[in-house]
Amino acid sequence: MRLLLDESVPRRLAASFPDRFEVQTVPQMGWAGTGNGALLLLAANHGFDTLITVDRGIAHEQNPSSLPIPVVVILAARGRGLRLSPDLLQYIGRRKLLAICCGYSISGGRLSRRLI
Repeated sequence: MRLLLDESVPRRLAASFPDRFEVQTVPQMGWAGTGNGALLLLAANHGFDTLITVDRGIAHEQNPSSLPIPVVVILAARGRGLRLSPDLLQYIGRRKLLAICCGYSISGGRLSRRLI
């Protein structure tokens, strides 16, 4: 599964994914500064399966039913360390727009989910 990490997501999170995921960042693709709508189309056209972001605005800017690829929005306190957990991995690609509420980190005991 190909994942694209938005430029708002710390790059070090890419190394946390298991080998079954191919993870690239928006800056690696040369798409830094691209708006959300155009970014989603670029990602879909380049074979990405899911966009992972911490940009809460995407839920208000995009119509979930017309998203070209699923989007996972990680709701975490800005500036806090994000850690990847197996709980997050099971939700990737299952819904068009998914908000993961995780307080200060993503960890098994603190993960909840809800559709926006």
